[in-house]
Amino acid sequence: MSRFSHTAKVLLLGLMIAQVIATVQVYLANVDLYRTLVAIKDGGYLVIPNQTVMPSLRAFGPAFCGGLFFTLSVGAALSLLSLGAAWGWDRLLFRKTGFLILFLVLWIGSLVLVNHRGWWLLNSLYFLIIPPAVFVLTLRWMPPVGGEKVWLNRLVHAIPLLLLAILWSAHLNSGLFVDVRDNLLLSNSLGTKINDFYYDYTLYPAEAFKSLEQKSLKTCNLEDIRKKPFLPSLQRALLRYDYLPLQGAALVDLRISLENDQLAFANGGRTVFQTSVKDFFSNPGEALKEFSQRSDRHGFFRSFTFYSLLFGFPVALYIFLYAVLRFVSSFFLGVRAAAAVASIFCFFIGVALLLVFLKGRETIIDVSDVAAALKSDHWQERVAALKFIEQQRLEITAFLAPQGMMQSPHIPERYWLVRALGVSRQSGTYRDLLASLDDPHPNVVSMAFSALGQRGNSKAIPEILTRLESSDNWYNQWYAYKALRALGWKQTKSK
Repeated sequence: MSRFSHTAKVLLLGLMIAQVIATVQVYLANVDLYRTLVAIKDGGYLVIPNQTVMPSLRAFGPAFCGGLFFTLSVGAALSLLSLGAAWGWDRLLFRKTGFLILFLVLWIGSLVLVNHRGWWLLNSLYFLIIPPAVFVLTLRWMPPVGGEKVWLNRLVHAIPLLLLAILWSAHLNSGLFVDVRDNLLLSNSLGTKINDFYYDYTLYPAEAFKSLEQKSLKTCNLEDIRKKPFLPSLQRALLRYDYLPLQGAALVDLRISLENDQLAFANGGRTVFQTSVKDFFSNPGEALKEFSQRSDRHGFFRSFTFYSLLFGFPVALYIFLYAVLRFVSSFFLGVRAAAAVASIFCFFIGVALLLVFLKGRETIIDVSDVAAALKSDHWQERVAALKFIEQQRLEITAFLAPQGMMQSPHIPERYWLVRALGVSRQSGTYRDLLASLDDPHPNVVSMAFSALGQRGNSKAIPEILTRLESSDNWYNQWYAYKALRALGWKQTKSK
């Protein structure tokens, strides 16, 4: 048997295939976004990302780095599912043809789900190429059966992974990713670099599969109804929802025409939604939401990506860690002993990370505990108090002056302080929020923008606009734009 796990080799191959597809997918989406932003800028509107970040949309680096998001989610999940199917068909089902047909039906069914709103090549390539490649190579590289109960031996080595999955699954909730970020990433220098890499590049792949409703800026063309008396009102309604009217743009997200006294909403050259003029103006938000849903061809792919990130990535990480530990142990121990040692080490590493994660999930359940927690020597307890202040919408200045905490060396503490400042109504804390826009970490800056929008003080609009236009961080610009919209600012009509 090879010293290096055949499972890890097959998984690595699947990830490499996914990375090629993902890089192309993100690059083409970036180029398409760049063209759209040029048209928006030429139309006289504010663009997100701004002109500092826009050139990166045509570079290879952001496409490759952004592609890692799909590789480590969709690529990992499809590779693991295909690997498991091949192993089960060989070891448990003894390569019976009937079960192979069942796997083929499931494979074809996944392709149907990906394309049920219309054919989308790049989304489909993951499902077309990775499963058959991983399935075939798993069967080819899988070591021969060495005994009657070899499948049981394999299952024993998988038990630590199953136990870890059960332990971690018990703590799944809507705050999981934030807690992982705060307690496992931002609590150390290596994790902070991983966090920063994620936030630097995650918006590139996100643009590749967002629905129109999720996009910051959308484009529309109204030339087919330019002589209608309701055109000015229609333009204003669309601008309220960030649909920017452009002149002569060949490719836009929404093209509106009038068909049989009905407004026809077209996307990608086909009409996907119709409504009367009266019904549209009675509730334009609902009409545009319906249009977005009907024109969305990435719904299944987005859901699959989310669950892949939740389960596929951690399992893939476990397998690679197991393979490395087994490889190193095999120089000192026999094959079976090395595998057992690797499994034990992986299990204890997973448990140790879970304990660190849980330690950071301190909670405050009574307002009487807040003051003491804010003075704690442990930053996790101070963060728990700040979370409680925000959740209960308490006035932070009733417990302490926030200026000292703004200098904390712990990023999560400054992050949650800014969120607590967002529910404050003291004029002094407004100035603290403005000062937080100069924080050295982008996660804190993004929350400062969000908090300014939450407070509803329109005096912040000029400052946010200035910061947005000079920022070199797309993630911060995204939050700054959302803050502007929350404060009532909207794009002005192109001249």
